[in-house]
Amino acid sequence: MPHPPTGSATTDAIRQAVADGFEQQTQFLAEFTRIPSLRGREGAALDFMADALQQRGWQVDDWTVPTDQLADQPGFCDCNGEVPDIRSVVGTLAPPQPQDAGQSLILQGHLDVVPEGPHEMWQTPPFDPQVRDGWMYGRGAGDMKAGKVAALFAVDALRRAGYAPAGRLHYQSVIEEESSGLGAVATLARGYRADCAFIPEPTGLGLVRAQVGAIWFRLKVRGRPAHVAYAGAGASAITAAIHLITALQKMEADWNTQAANHPDYRDVPHPLNFNAGQIKGGDWTSSLPAWCDVDCRMGLLPGDDVAARRAQIVDTVQQAAAAHPFLREAPPEIEWTGFMADGYSLQNAEAPEAALTRAHATATGEDKPQDQSWTALTDTRFYGLYHGIPSLCYGPEADSIHGFDEKVNLASVQRCTEVIALFIANWCGLRPLSD
Repeated sequence: MPHPPTGSATTDAIRQAVADGFEQQTQFLAEFTRIPSLRGREGAALDFMADALQQRGWQVDDWTVPTDQLADQPGFCDCNGEVPDIRSVVGTLAPPQPQDAGQSLILQGHLDVVPEGPHEMWQTPPFDPQVRDGWMYGRGAGDMKAGKVAALFAVDALRRAGYAPAGRLHYQSVIEEESSGLGAVATLARGYRADCAFIPEPTGLGLVRAQVGAIWFRLKVRGRPAHVAYAGAGASAITAAIHLITALQKMEADWNTQAANHPDYRDVPHPLNFNAGQIKGGDWTSSLPAWCDVDCRMGLLPGDDVAARRAQIVDTVQQAAAAHPFLREAPPEIEWTGFMADGYSLQNAEAPEAALTRAHATATGEDKPQDQSWTALTDTRFYGLYHGIPSLCYGPEADSIHGFDEKVNLASVQRCTEVIALFIANWCGLRPLSD
C-alpha cells in the first residue's frame, strides 16, 4: 500500500536527496538549455529527454502524429497549416501492483522556446547558458526548461531517498505550447490521463489560479504600388496596416474596460493585451509598398467565447477598413495562424491544491503558494477545461522570459524540486524501492 510521507524523517530524507542531486541537476539544465529548441527544431530536445528517461528506466513512448489527425480534439487549432505533424515523448512509471496504487499524476512541460532575437543584444549568447549571481541565463532556461528538469529530478530524489511513487506517473515532453498547445492535444489524443496534472511553468513558487486565452491572426493588406515621386497615384499597404492596428488597439482598450468586472481579473490592471508581433511588407525603398502582413495576438478572458471574440476582431477590422479611403475598395484579409485558446480558471482541484499547499509549506515555510491570475496562458486548460483533470501550474522564479537575458533563479529551482517531490509523495503516495 502507499506510504504517505507523514514523518519528518521521510520529508528530511527527500529534501536532502534533492540537495544531494542539485549540482547534477544544474548541469543537466545547462545541457538542456544549450539545445536551441525553436519551433520546427525541437527534435534534439525531444531526443535529449527520451534518452534521459531511458537511462532512468522509464517506459518511453516516442511518437509523431499528423496534425490533421488531431482535428477532432477539444482545443484544437490548425495553425493555418504551418505545423504538419506533432512529436511527443512520454515516460511512464507504473507501480508493480496497480490494485494497491496511489493516485496517478501527469508531470507535463513544454520544451519549445521562442526566438531569441539579435544575439548581440544579449549579455551572453542565448544558447550558451551562464550562471551569474545565483541565476542561470539562457533562452528557455526559465520558460520552461528549469521546471521540466525540476520535475524529472524530483523523481530522482525520491529514488535517492529510497522511494518510488505508489501511483502511476507520466512525465510528458511536448512541443507547440508557445503557439498552439498541439503537443498537449497529442498526448491527450494518445490516451494519457491521470487524477491530476502538474505543469511547472515559471510562477515564482506561486499557483496560477486563472489564465487568459489568446487568438492569433494575420492581417494581409494589399496596397497600390507607385514610385514615391508620384505617391498620390498609389496607396501604401504599410500605412494602411497601421490604420488597422490603431483600430485593434481601441478594441483592446474596450475589452479591458469589460475585464474590470471579471472575478479573476478585476484587480489585474490591463489583463488583455493586443500585440502586433511581426510585420513584413514592401519590396523597394522608393516604391509605395504593395503588400504588408502583420501577425497579431489578442488575449481573452476565462469564460469568453472564442468564436464570438473572433467575430469582434473581424468586425473591428472591417469597420476600420470601411473608414479608410483606400481599404474600403481593397479590404484586408484575415488568416487565423495559431492560438484559438480558451481562458481557464482552476476549479474542482481542492484535493491536489491541499497536497500542493502541504508540500509548499514544508519546503518554503510559507502557509500556502500565492494565488496568481496570469495575463499569459499555459497548457493547463486542456486538462482542466476539456477533460476534467485538475491541473496545477506551479514552478520556479524566472525573469525576462521571451526577452533578452532570460534567466531562472537556481535557489527557487531547488525549492521547486523539493515541492514537486513532496507533492508526488503527498498525492501519489510512496512505496519503498524494495517493493
